[in-house]
Amino acid sequence: MTKRSARAGVDPVATPVAASAATTAASPTAASPTPASPAPASPTDERLRRWRLVLGGEAADGTGCALSGQDAAMDGALAALYGRGDGKGRAGKERSAGLGASAPSVARWLGDIRTYFPSSVVQVMQRDAIDRLGLSTLLLEPEMLEAVEADVHLVGTLLSLNKAMPETTKETARAVVRKVVEDLEKRLASRTRATLTGALDRSARISRPRHHDIDWNRTISANLKHYLPEYRTIVPERLIGYGRASRSVKKEVVLCIDQSGSMAASVVYASVFGAVLASMRSIDTRLVVFDTAVVDLTDHLDDPVDVLFGTQLGGGTDINRALAYCQSQITRPAETVMVLISDLYEGGIRNEMLKRVATMKASGVQFVTLLALSDEGAPAYDREHAAALAALGAPAFACTPDLFPEVMAAAIEKRPLPIPDPM
Repeated sequence: MTKRSARAGVDPVATPVAASAATTAASPTAASPTPASPAPASPTDERLRRWRLVLGGEAADGTGCALSGQDAAMDGALAALYGRGDGKGRAGKERSAGLGASAPSVARWLGDIRTYFPSSVVQVMQRDAIDRLGLSTLLLEPEMLEAVEADVHLVGTLLSLNKAMPETTKETARAVVRKVVEDLEKRLASRTRATLTGALDRSARISRPRHHDIDWNRTISANLKHYLPEYRTIVPERLIGYGRASRSVKKEVVLCIDQSGSMAASVVYASVFGAVLASMRSIDTRLVVFDTAVVDLTDHLDDPVDVLFGTQLGGGTDINRALAYCQSQITRPAETVMVLISDLYEGGIRNEMLKRVATMKASGVQFVTLLALSDEGAPAYDREHAAALAALGAPAFACTPDLFPEVMAAAIEKRPLPIPDPM
Protein backbone atom coordinates (compact mmCIF):
# COMPACT_ATOMS: atom_id res chain seq x y z
CA MET A 1 0.00 0.00 0.00
CA THR A 2 1.11 3.57 -0.66
CA LYS A 3 0.77 5.84 2.34
CA ARG A 4 -0.50 9.39 1.96
CA SER A 5 2.91 10.74 2.89
CA ALA A 6 4.67 8.53 0.32
CA ARG A 7 2.22 9.59 -2.35
CA ALA A 8 2.74 13.19 -1.29
CA GLY A 9 6.51 13.03 -1.17
CA VAL A 10 6.59 14.82 2.19
CA ASP A 11 8.95 14.54 5.13
CA PRO A 12 8.40 11.46 7.33
CA VAL A 13 7.43 13.71 10.22
CA ALA A 14 4.30 14.73 8.31
CA THR A 15 3.05 11.14 8.20
CA PRO A 16 1.60 11.03 11.73
CA VAL A 17 0.05 14.46 11.20
CA ALA A 18 -1.86 13.37 8.12
CA ALA A 19 -2.71 10.03 9.68
CA SER A 20 -3.89 11.65 12.89
CA ALA A 21 -6.03 14.15 11.00
CA ALA A 22 -7.54 11.42 8.85
CA THR A 23 -8.17 9.15 11.81
CA THR A 24 -9.74 11.99 13.76
CA ALA A 25 -11.87 12.86 10.78
CA ALA A 26 -13.01 9.26 10.58
CA SER A 27 -14.46 9.54 14.07
CA PRO A 28 -18.13 10.52 14.06
CA THR A 29 -17.49 13.08 16.81
CA ALA A 30 -14.87 14.99 14.85
CA ALA A 31 -17.05 16.62 12.24
CA SER A 32 -19.90 19.08 12.46
CA PRO A 33 -23.45 17.72 12.55
CA THR A 34 -24.68 16.51 9.15
CA PRO A 35 -27.98 15.21 7.84
CA ALA A 36 -28.97 11.65 8.74
CA SER A 37 -26.76 9.02 7.09
CA PRO A 38 -27.64 5.57 5.83
CA ALA A 39 -27.52 2.60 8.20
CA PRO A 40 -24.12 2.07 9.88
CA ALA A 41 -21.58 0.08 7.86
CA SER A 42 -20.27 -3.24 9.07
CA PRO A 43 -17.12 -3.25 11.28
CA THR A 44 -15.07 -4.44 8.31
CA ASP A 45 -16.37 -1.66 6.05
CA GLU A 46 -15.72 0.93 8.78
CA ARG A 47 -12.11 -0.23 9.16
CA LEU A 48 -11.61 0.00 5.39
CA ARG A 49 -13.11 3.49 5.40
CA ARG A 50 -10.70 4.62 8.11
CA TRP A 51 -7.70 3.09 6.36
CA ARG A 52 -8.78 4.75 3.10
CA LEU A 53 -8.83 8.16 4.80
CA VAL A 54 -5.41 7.55 6.36
CA LEU A 55 -3.72 6.14 3.24
CA GLY A 56 -5.02 8.71 0.81
CA GLY A 57 -6.49 6.61 -1.95
CA GLU A 58 -5.06 5.71 -5.36
CA ALA A 59 -5.18 2.17 -6.65
CA ALA A 60 -2.13 1.11 -4.64
CA ASP A 61 -3.73 1.76 -1.26
CA GLY A 62 -5.30 -1.70 -1.41
CA THR A 63 -8.53 -0.86 0.41
CA GLY A 64 -10.84 -0.84 -2.60
CA CYS A 65 -12.97 1.61 -0.64
CA ALA A 66 -14.63 4.54 -2.41
CA LEU A 67 -15.53 7.70 -0.50
CA SER A 68 -18.54 9.91 -0.99
CA GLY A 69 -20.28 12.84 0.63
CA GLN A 70 -18.59 14.23 3.74
CA ASP A 71 -15.87 11.55 3.67
CA ALA A 72 -14.87 12.66 0.19
CA ALA A 73 -14.81 16.28 1.33
CA MET A 74 -12.56 15.38 4.29
CA ASP A 75 -10.24 13.47 1.99
CA GLY A 76 -10.11 16.44 -0.36
CA ALA A 77 -9.11 18.76 2.48
CA LEU A 78 -6.29 16.37 3.44
CA ALA A 79 -5.20 15.88 -0.18
CA ALA A 80 -5.02 19.64 -0.75
CA LEU A 81 -2.32 19.81 1.91
CA TYR A 82 -0.61 16.41 1.90
CA GLY A 83 -1.44 15.06 -1.59
CA ARG A 84 1.05 15.06 -4.43
CA GLY A 85 0.75 12.87 -7.47
CA ASP A 86 4.02 13.56 -9.30
CA GLY A 87 6.30 12.00 -6.66
CA LYS A 88 8.55 15.05 -6.58
CA GLY A 89 10.31 16.20 -3.42
CA ARG A 90 9.85 19.44 -1.54
CA ALA A 91 11.63 21.35 -4.29
CA GLY A 92 9.04 20.32 -6.92
CA LYS A 93 6.39 22.89 -7.73
CA GLU A 94 3.86 20.86 -9.75
CA ARG A 95 1.05 19.33 -7.70
CA SER A 96 -1.91 17.11 -8.39
CA ALA A 97 -3.66 18.91 -5.57
CA GLY A 98 -2.99 22.08 -3.66
CA LEU A 99 -4.39 25.19 -2.08
CA GLY A 100 -3.55 27.48 -4.94
CA ALA A 101 -1.94 30.88 -4.60
CA SER A 102 -5.01 32.97 -3.88
CA ALA A 103 -6.45 34.01 -0.55
CA PRO A 104 -10.05 32.97 -1.45
CA SER A 105 -9.06 29.35 -2.17
CA VAL A 106 -7.04 29.15 1.05
CA ALA A 107 -9.87 30.76 3.02
CA ARG A 108 -12.28 28.15 1.67
CA TRP A 109 -9.89 25.37 2.66
CA LEU A 110 -9.52 26.86 6.15
CA GLY A 111 -13.28 26.86 6.46
CA ASP A 112 -13.43 23.22 5.37
CA ILE A 113 -10.89 21.94 7.87
CA ARG A 114 -12.56 23.84 10.70
CA THR A 115 -15.79 22.08 9.72
CA TYR A 116 -14.33 18.58 9.61
CA PHE A 117 -11.60 18.57 12.27
CA PRO A 118 -11.26 19.60 15.93
CA SER A 119 -9.31 22.74 16.84
CA SER A 120 -6.12 20.90 17.86
CA VAL A 121 -5.89 19.20 14.44
CA VAL A 122 -6.79 22.42 12.60
CA GLN A 123 -3.85 24.20 14.23
CA VAL A 124 -1.41 21.48 13.14
CA MET A 125 -2.74 21.48 9.57
CA GLN A 126 -2.50 25.28 9.41
CA ARG A 127 1.11 25.10 10.56
CA ASP A 128 1.89 22.48 7.93
CA ALA A 129 0.22 24.57 5.24
CA ILE A 130 2.32 27.61 6.14
CA ASP A 131 5.56 25.60 6.27
CA ARG A 132 5.04 23.23 3.32
CA LEU A 133 3.12 25.34 0.83
CA GLY A 134 4.74 28.72 1.44
CA LEU A 135 1.56 30.51 2.52
CA SER A 136 3.22 32.98 4.87
CA THR A 137 2.74 35.87 2.47
CA LEU A 138 -1.02 35.25 2.39
CA LEU A 139 -1.12 35.94 6.13
CA LEU A 140 -0.42 39.56 5.22
CA GLU A 141 -4.02 39.82 3.97
CA PRO A 142 -6.67 40.75 6.57
CA GLU A 143 -9.30 38.32 5.24
CA MET A 144 -6.84 35.45 5.69
CA LEU A 145 -6.07 36.40 9.27
CA GLU A 146 -9.77 36.49 10.07
CA ALA A 147 -10.15 32.92 8.75
CA VAL A 148 -7.31 31.18 10.59
CA GLU A 149 -7.46 29.37 13.94
CA ALA A 150 -5.27 31.49 16.23
CA ASP A 151 -2.61 29.75 18.34
CA VAL A 152 0.91 30.32 19.67
CA HIS A 153 2.58 29.11 16.47
CA LEU A 154 0.50 31.44 14.31
CA VAL A 155 1.51 34.34 16.59
CA GLY A 156 5.16 33.39 16.05
CA THR A 157 4.64 33.45 12.27
CA LEU A 158 2.91 36.84 12.42
CA LEU A 159 5.73 38.30 14.51
CA SER A 160 8.30 37.09 11.99
CA LEU A 161 6.28 38.88 9.26
CA ASN A 162 5.77 42.02 11.32
CA LYS A 163 8.19 44.24 9.40
CA ALA A 164 6.71 43.22 6.04
CA MET A 165 3.11 43.61 7.16
CA PRO A 166 1.13 46.39 5.45
CA GLU A 167 -0.67 48.90 7.65
CA THR A 168 -4.06 47.57 6.50
CA THR A 169 -3.21 44.20 8.06
CA LYS A 170 -1.51 45.26 11.30
CA GLU A 171 -4.69 45.96 13.26
CA THR A 172 -6.13 42.57 12.27
CA ALA A 173 -2.84 40.92 13.22
CA ARG A 174 -2.85 42.64 16.61
CA ALA A 175 -6.40 41.42 17.20
CA VAL A 176 -5.32 37.83 16.43
CA VAL A 177 -2.29 38.12 18.71
CA ARG A 178 -4.36 39.70 21.48
CA LYS A 179 -6.86 36.83 21.38
CA VAL A 180 -4.07 34.28 21.85
CA VAL A 181 -2.44 36.34 24.61
CA GLU A 182 -5.70 36.76 26.51
CA ASP A 183 -6.37 33.02 26.30
CA LEU A 184 -2.88 32.30 27.66
CA GLU A 185 -3.31 34.81 30.48
CA LYS A 186 -6.59 33.16 31.52
CA ARG A 187 -4.84 29.80 31.58
CA LEU A 188 -1.61 30.81 33.31
CA ALA A 189 -2.07 33.99 35.37
CA SER A 190 -3.98 32.85 38.46
CA ARG A 191 -1.82 29.80 39.10
CA THR A 192 1.37 31.79 38.56
CA ARG A 193 0.33 34.53 41.00
CA ALA A 194 -0.79 32.01 43.63
CA THR A 195 2.40 29.94 43.37
CA LEU A 196 4.76 32.92 43.48
CA THR A 197 2.86 34.71 46.25
CA GLY A 198 3.31 31.63 48.40
CA ALA A 199 7.00 31.47 47.52
CA LEU A 200 7.49 35.14 48.37
CA ASP A 201 5.75 34.67 51.73
CA ARG A 202 7.84 31.61 52.56
CA SER A 203 11.08 33.35 51.56
CA ALA A 204 10.48 36.03 54.22
CA ARG A 205 11.37 34.25 57.51
CA ILE A 206 10.33 35.69 60.88
CA SER A 207 11.30 34.61 64.42
CA ARG A 208 8.01 35.36 66.20
CA PRO A 209 5.39 33.82 63.94
CA ARG A 210 1.74 33.27 64.63
CA HIS A 211 0.80 29.62 65.06
CA HIS A 212 -0.54 29.19 61.52
CA ASP A 213 2.62 30.82 60.10
CA ILE A 214 5.12 28.44 61.76
CA ASP A 215 7.47 26.62 59.39
CA TRP A 216 7.51 23.33 61.31
CA ASN A 217 10.22 21.65 59.23
CA ARG A 218 12.72 24.44 59.90
CA THR A 219 11.59 24.89 63.48
CA ILE A 220 12.16 21.21 64.28
CA SER A 221 15.52 21.21 62.52
CA ALA A 222 16.65 24.27 64.47
CA ASN A 223 15.60 22.76 67.83
CA LEU A 224 16.90 19.20 67.57
CA LYS A 225 19.42 19.94 70.32
CA HIS A 226 16.49 20.47 72.67
CA TYR A 227 15.19 16.93 72.25
CA LEU A 228 14.01 15.36 75.56
CA PRO A 229 14.42 11.57 75.34
CA GLU A 230 12.30 10.84 78.43
CA TYR A 231 9.36 12.65 76.86
CA ARG A 232 10.28 11.74 73.27
CA THR A 233 9.66 15.31 72.21
CA ILE A 234 11.41 18.48 71.14
CA VAL A 235 11.12 21.73 73.05
CA PRO A 236 10.86 24.45 70.37
CA GLU A 237 12.76 27.24 72.10
CA ARG A 238 13.14 29.09 68.80
CA LEU A 239 10.25 29.33 66.34
CA ILE A 240 10.80 29.97 62.65
CA GLY A 241 7.88 31.12 60.60
CA TYR A 242 6.83 32.31 57.21
CA GLY A 243 6.65 36.03 56.82
CA ARG A 244 4.12 37.82 54.70
CA ALA A 245 5.55 39.64 51.72
CA SER A 246 4.99 43.34 52.16
CA ARG A 247 3.90 45.62 49.37
CA SER A 248 7.43 46.87 48.87
CA VAL A 249 9.52 45.09 46.24
CA LYS A 250 11.11 41.97 47.72
CA LYS A 251 12.45 40.23 44.63
CA GLU A 252 13.76 41.29 41.25
CA VAL A 253 13.24 39.10 38.18
CA VAL A 254 15.05 39.61 34.88
CA LEU A 255 13.72 37.74 31.84
CA CYS A 256 16.37 37.68 29.10
CA ILE A 257 14.81 36.21 25.94
CA ASP A 258 16.53 35.00 22.79
CA GLN A 259 14.43 36.20 19.84
CA SER A 260 16.07 34.08 17.15
CA GLY A 261 13.54 32.43 14.82
CA SER A 262 13.63 29.04 16.56
CA MET A 263 12.50 30.61 19.84
CA ALA A 264 9.15 32.00 18.59
CA ALA A 265 6.86 30.05 20.94
CA SER A 266 9.17 30.79 23.89
CA VAL A 267 9.00 34.52 23.14
CA VAL A 268 5.19 34.41 23.19
CA TYR A 269 4.96 32.54 26.51
CA ALA A 270 7.74 34.59 28.14
CA SER A 271 6.01 37.84 27.21
CA VAL A 272 2.78 36.67 28.83
CA PHE A 273 4.59 35.53 31.98
CA GLY A 274 6.50 38.81 32.05
CA ALA A 275 3.25 40.73 32.12
CA VAL A 276 1.89 38.50 34.91
CA LEU A 277 5.04 38.94 37.02
CA ALA A 278 5.01 42.70 36.44
CA SER A 279 1.47 42.84 37.84
CA MET A 280 2.70 41.52 41.23
CA ARG A 281 3.71 44.28 43.64
CA SER A 282 6.33 42.15 45.39
CA ILE A 283 8.27 41.47 42.19
CA ASP A 284 10.17 44.04 40.16
CA THR A 285 10.25 42.58 36.65
CA ARG A 286 12.50 43.46 33.73
CA LEU A 287 12.11 41.96 30.25
CA VAL A 288 14.94 42.07 27.72
CA VAL A 289 14.98 40.53 24.23
CA PHE A 290 18.06 40.05 22.11
CA ASP A 291 19.57 38.77 18.89
CA THR A 292 22.82 40.50 18.02
CA ALA A 293 21.31 43.65 19.53
CA VAL A 294 19.65 44.09 22.93
CA VAL A 295 16.23 45.71 23.45
CA ASP A 296 14.75 46.45 26.88
CA LEU A 297 10.94 46.13 26.68
CA THR A 298 10.27 46.61 30.40
CA ASP A 299 8.24 49.76 29.80
CA HIS A 300 5.75 47.76 27.70
CA LEU A 301 5.10 45.01 30.26
CA ASP A 302 1.62 46.32 31.05
CA ASP A 303 0.56 45.02 27.62
CA PRO A 304 2.19 41.78 26.38
CA VAL A 305 0.89 42.45 22.87
CA ASP A 306 3.07 45.57 22.75
CA VAL A 307 5.96 43.47 24.00
CA LEU A 308 5.46 40.91 21.24
CA PHE A 309 5.26 43.53 18.51
CA GLY A 310 8.42 45.06 19.94
CA THR A 311 10.34 41.86 19.16
CA GLN A 312 11.92 41.00 15.84
CA LEU A 313 12.17 37.26 15.36
CA GLY A 314 15.16 36.03 13.40
CA GLY A 315 18.74 37.19 13.06
CA GLY A 316 21.86 36.16 14.95
CA THR A 317 22.51 35.60 18.63
CA ASP A 318 24.83 37.37 21.07
CA ILE A 319 24.08 36.00 24.53
CA ASN A 320 27.14 37.60 26.08
CA ARG A 321 26.04 41.09 25.08
CA ALA A 322 22.53 40.47 26.43
CA LEU A 323 23.86 39.17 29.75
CA ALA A 324 26.20 42.16 30.02
CA TYR A 325 23.23 44.50 29.74
CA CYS A 326 21.13 42.54 32.23
CA GLN A 327 24.04 42.40 34.67
CA SER A 328 24.32 46.18 34.53
CA GLN A 329 20.65 46.47 35.59
CA ILE A 330 20.95 44.27 38.69
CA THR A 331 21.08 46.34 41.89
CA ARG A 332 20.38 43.69 44.55
CA PRO A 333 22.08 40.45 43.44
CA ALA A 334 21.03 38.40 46.47
CA GLU A 335 17.37 39.22 45.79
CA THR A 336 17.49 38.73 42.00
CA VAL A 337 16.37 35.83 39.81
CA MET A 338 17.93 35.94 36.35
CA VAL A 339 16.13 33.83 33.72
CA LEU A 340 17.92 33.27 30.41
CA ILE A 341 15.62 31.73 27.78
CA SER A 342 17.78 30.59 24.86
CA ASP A 343 18.82 27.55 22.84
CA LEU A 344 22.41 28.66 23.66
CA TYR A 345 23.66 28.81 20.08
CA GLU A 346 26.04 31.64 20.89
CA GLY A 347 27.36 33.91 18.16
CA GLY A 348 29.23 36.15 20.58
CA ILE A 349 32.17 35.53 22.90
CA ARG A 350 31.61 32.15 24.56
CA ASN A 351 34.18 32.42 27.34
CA GLU A 352 32.99 35.89 28.30
CA MET A 353 29.43 34.62 28.46
CA LEU A 354 30.40 31.83 30.88
CA LYS A 355 32.51 34.19 33.01
CA ARG A 356 29.58 36.55 33.25
CA VAL A 357 27.27 33.78 34.46
CA ALA A 358 29.86 32.70 37.03
CA THR A 359 30.22 36.28 38.27
CA MET A 360 26.48 36.75 38.66
CA LYS A 361 26.12 33.49 40.57
CA ALA A 362 29.03 34.38 42.84
CA SER A 363 27.33 37.69 43.68
CA GLY A 364 24.19 35.85 44.84
CA VAL A 365 22.02 35.96 41.71
CA GLN A 366 19.76 32.93 41.23
CA PHE A 367 20.51 32.00 37.61
CA VAL A 368 17.99 29.93 35.63
CA THR A 369 18.59 28.78 32.04
CA LEU A 370 15.61 27.59 30.01
CA LEU A 371 16.38 26.03 26.62
CA ALA A 372 12.74 26.60 25.66
CA LEU A 373 9.54 27.80 27.31
CA SER A 374 6.91 25.95 25.30
CA ASP A 375 4.91 22.76 24.85
CA GLU A 376 6.82 21.71 21.75
CA GLY A 377 8.84 18.89 23.33
CA ALA A 378 12.61 18.45 23.36
CA PRO A 379 14.27 21.49 21.72
CA ALA A 380 17.45 21.66 19.67
CA TYR A 381 20.21 23.39 21.65
CA ASP A 382 23.97 23.78 22.00
CA ARG A 383 24.91 20.85 24.23
CA GLU A 384 28.45 22.08 24.85
CA HIS A 385 27.24 25.38 26.25
CA ALA A 386 24.53 23.62 28.28
CA ALA A 387 27.15 21.34 29.84
CA ALA A 388 29.39 24.32 30.62
CA LEU A 389 26.53 26.12 32.40
CA ALA A 390 25.68 22.97 34.36
CA ALA A 391 29.32 22.83 35.52
CA LEU A 392 28.84 26.36 36.89
CA GLY A 393 25.78 25.23 38.86
CA ALA A 394 23.30 26.66 36.37
CA PRO A 395 21.75 23.62 34.66
CA ALA A 396 19.92 24.30 31.40
CA PHE A 397 16.64 22.52 30.69
CA ALA A 398 13.45 22.85 28.67
CA CYS A 399 10.41 24.06 30.58
CA THR A 400 6.70 23.87 29.80
CA PRO A 401 4.45 26.84 30.59
CA ASP A 402 2.70 24.76 33.27
CA LEU A 403 6.02 24.07 35.04
CA PHE A 404 7.31 27.65 34.86
CA PRO A 405 5.57 28.91 38.06
CA GLU A 406 7.14 26.04 40.04
CA VAL A 407 10.58 26.84 38.61
CA MET A 408 10.25 30.50 39.56
CA ALA A 409 8.95 29.64 43.04
CA ALA A 410 11.96 27.38 43.64
CA ALA A 411 14.34 30.10 42.42
CA ILE A 412 12.74 32.71 44.67
CA GLU A 413 13.01 30.39 47.69
CA LYS A 414 16.58 29.43 46.72
CA ARG A 415 15.84 25.74 46.72
CA PRO A 416 16.67 23.11 44.04
CA LEU A 417 14.87 23.69 40.75
CA PRO A 418 12.25 21.12 39.66
CA ILE A 419 14.20 20.03 36.58
CA PRO A 420 12.14 17.62 34.45
CA ASP A 421 13.60 14.32 33.29
CA PRO A 422 15.35 14.56 29.89
CA MET A 423 13.00 13.78 27.01
